[in-house]
Amino acid sequence: MRNTRTYDPDCRACPRLAAFLDTVAERHPDYHCRPVAPFGDPRARLLIVGLAPGMHGANRTGRPFTGDHAGILLYATLHKFGFASQAEALDPGDGLRLIDCRITNAVKCLPPDNKPVGAEINTCNAYLAAELGTLRAGAVVLALGGIAHRAVVRALGLRQAAIRFAHEAQHDLGAMRLLDSYHCSRYNTNTGRLTAGMFESVFARARELLDK
Repeated sequence: MRNTRTYDPDCRACPRLAAFLDTVAERHPDYHCRPVAPFGDPRARLLIVGLAPGMHGANRTGRPFTGDHAGILLYATLHKFGFASQAEALDPGDGLRLIDCRITNAVKCLPPDNKPVGAEINTCNAYLAAELGTLRAGAVVLALGGIAHRAVVRALGLRQAAIRFAHEAQHDLGAMRLLDSYHCSRYNTNTGRLTAGMFESVFARARELLDK
């Protein structure tokens, strides 16, 4: 039977991830240390797909890209283009709202070294497929990084070879458009692989597509 759930707070389907979360919870008993739910407008036309929760960000706070370096650029950019009510995401009680936007991850649980393995990505893909199925016609999906891009393509049942990841690439997929960006990770921003201007260019394109 096809999975129709976009998220399971009690999922333990990946043994390595479940065991790692248990270990992290012992060291940090105040951390969320569970699958992280999507965040934002349930009827959003913009869906942002990240890789996985960060150790001291979403895994700590229980909200995607909240409280870590990767969220600094993301939420500032969302606010600049009218997709967020404020430019900072500190904790789930900060009053932040997303506007016509939702954020999810290709893998809902924290992986060791921020690197999920293929089996874990594939196991979690059913949740992403269900979430993509909730989008309205004309929606824009923004994949942050190659793993997120490939997870979206897989979730839609499309051929990977026909839809290649590239920063600022746009792929028209019938009822929706897929945009690609380098991930807003600390490594990418510190090395200059991704600049604020490059990131804003992708969001400007998303805004243009949605406003047409």
